[in-house]
Amino acid sequence: MSEVFHRIRRLPPYVFAHIDPIKAKARAEGVDIIDLGMGNPDMPTPEHIVSKLQETVKDPRTHRYSTSRGIPGLRKAQASYYGRRFGVKLNPDTQVVATLGSKEGFANMASAITAPGDVVLVPNPTYPIHSFGFIMSGGVVRSMPAEPGEDFMRALDRGVRHSIPKPIALVLNYPANPTAYTADLDFYAEVVKYCKQHDIFILSDLAYSEIYFDEKDPPPSILQIPGAMDISVEFTSMSKTYSMPGWRVGFAVGNERLIAALARVKSYLDYGAFTPIQVAAVAALNGSDDVIEEVRKVYKHRRDVMVESFGRSGWDIPVPKATMFAWAPIPAQFAHLGSLEFAKLLVQETGVAVAPGVGFGEYGDQYIRLAFVENEQRIRQAARNIKKLLGTKGDQSNIVPLAAATK
Repeated sequence: MSEVFHRIRRLPPYVFAHIDPIKAKARAEGVDIIDLGMGNPDMPTPEHIVSKLQETVKDPRTHRYSTSRGIPGLRKAQASYYGRRFGVKLNPDTQVVATLGSKEGFANMASAITAPGDVVLVPNPTYPIHSFGFIMSGGVVRSMPAEPGEDFMRALDRGVRHSIPKPIALVLNYPANPTAYTADLDFYAEVVKYCKQHDIFILSDLAYSEIYFDEKDPPPSILQIPGAMDISVEFTSMSKTYSMPGWRVGFAVGNERLIAALARVKSYLDYGAFTPIQVAAVAALNGSDDVIEEVRKVYKHRRDVMVESFGRSGWDIPVPKATMFAWAPIPAQFAHLGSLEFAKLLVQETGVAVAPGVGFGEYGDQYIRLAFVENEQRIRQAARNIKKLLGTKGDQSNIVPLAAATK
């Protein structure tokens, strides 16, 4: 009876589990932690959305059970959003399901379609639920390149030809968490064509569709590709777009068969989000895009401040085209530590918390994810703190990882 449960054995500690105790200890000792680790938006939810929640919650009829698929008005609002933004027509009754955030929707979709031993092609590095949703369901994950392009297509072909059994699904995530890679319609068209030829479902995570920094090049939806609806489902979230992370509102849209499977699983697990939250989400989707543009503007400014200030401190940060993250190579003198030990060192020596790249897959171990969740002053302070570490430590080749030093 002392053995670890089977599914738990397959799950490593979550990405922040190693860093959080160090942050907590430092805070208890009075250290001011500048937390660039978790992608937890710090901007307030727009007032008109909060007001709609307050208005609706006063009606006691809204306190009863809701519906696991989402109230009709919310599904219609999401279908309208897809029509405006992508030119994609959706039937809100059969092609849209409201989820408790995109993470829950993705995990339940994996549960709905995966049999033990099924093979799924997943980017590496990527957001953990993309892999572990299938692993928890008994599936087998085969890693794909995270960056779209010719290498991706070659890996896709190898993955299909050399996997037994043949993969049932391919996961895409653009704009990507954590790498901030973006994809265009030409890439999507190539992927859709290949997956249709080989009867492979596509699960597209589009949670960062509105957090982009080139106004002339907004991220597309894979559902814009003719025929994609036959094999694809796309997941979106209101968490970042409207600064509503704690509200837990997301969507799955697309292929009717896949949406029906997800809805059936959800019908056994939940009654949907609290109705006033769903009504407020309708107000958000049907409201002005000005609030989205303001959120985008803030993240762009913070991105620019981080790239500039960290660069002057000696840490060159690649400029992301989208998302609320920078995906930064570990500075050369610390590269031998790996991402987890370097992240620990940053907290201990500088008071700056980051997400170690290895938490997103083994191919992320030479990178750190930095989130734009602190204001300009705090980002500049983080850069100053890091400059002291980079400038005073000199050659770090003789530093060994903390874990190794304690063995």
